[in-house]
Amino acid sequence: MKHYKTLSELHKDNGWPAPQNPLFSIVGCQSSCPLGNREYTTDSYMIAFKKIKSGTIMYGKTPYDHDNGSMFFTKPRQIIEMKNLKLEEQGFMLFIHEDYLYRNELYSIIQQYAFFDYETNEAIHLSPAEELIIWELHNKINIEYLANPDEFTREIILSHVASILKYVQRFYKRQFIDRKQLSGRIVSKFTTALKQHLNNGKLKEDGLPSVALLASQLLLSPRYLSDLLKQETGKTAIELIHIYLISEAKNLLRSGDKGVAEIAFQLGFENASYFSRLFKKQTGLRPLDFKHSLN
Repeated sequence: MKHYKTLSELHKDNGWPAPQNPLFSIVGCQSSCPLGNREYTTDSYMIAFKKIKSGTIMYGKTPYDHDNGSMFFTKPRQIIEMKNLKLEEQGFMLFIHEDYLYRNELYSIIQQYAFFDYETNEAIHLSPAEELIIWELHNKINIEYLANPDEFTREIILSHVASILKYVQRFYKRQFIDRKQLSGRIVSKFTTALKQHLNNGKLKEDGLPSVALLASQLLLSPRYLSDLLKQETGKTAIELIHIYLISEAKNLLRSGDKGVAEIAFQLGFENASYFSRLFKKQTGLRPLDFKHSLN
């Protein structure tokens, strides 16, 4: 697998013009946007907008979900593969080497955007109005990219990149709401998967259910699942798992015939002390105090 440490090398291998800046580049796409039909990794972030007619984009070994007006995002050293792409119309790719962000506030902020960790079929699909916003910001970046660089160039470019990311975060919120109407509430599917995991009798062997495990059953990435649940319930996936486990623990404590350690083990906790701490955090009482309060 090819790893590109520099953008110059990436451009050269794909037959693109040399980048205007060794750490930042813009690639325009017309009917095709080749990347050699192979797997590769880079030391760069990529922000891409494409209206895909056919072909496949693989990110993290999982195909992206593509409709017209898709945007997707990759982070340094993530496996990416593009095969036989044909586009409906013009698109673009922004490549931002991680060194280009050095000593800029975006260096830490960009790592907080969850959509760089969406590794399954959840690209963002833009409305026509949203497309106009993204193209306007792209054009502003392109003007700076092609102009003679000065002391302000990098800061202006990164300010426009930061605006793109903020708008995309807003667009994802909209998409979460729109898709919820089509696919049903994710929280109900998540709860069903959680119940099935608790009822399969493997908690003692497998331990606590993880977000990654439940996300894989729902064909979502862990970060995307957690963001969807946060949108629907105000709580993350791990918070909902803990709430459900403590609810089950309360039921078992009410039955009166099992001790705290036995209940903890039954629910997949490695030790009773961790179970007791989580129980108190959720209820304000230790398990034994809760049990005594029932009497």
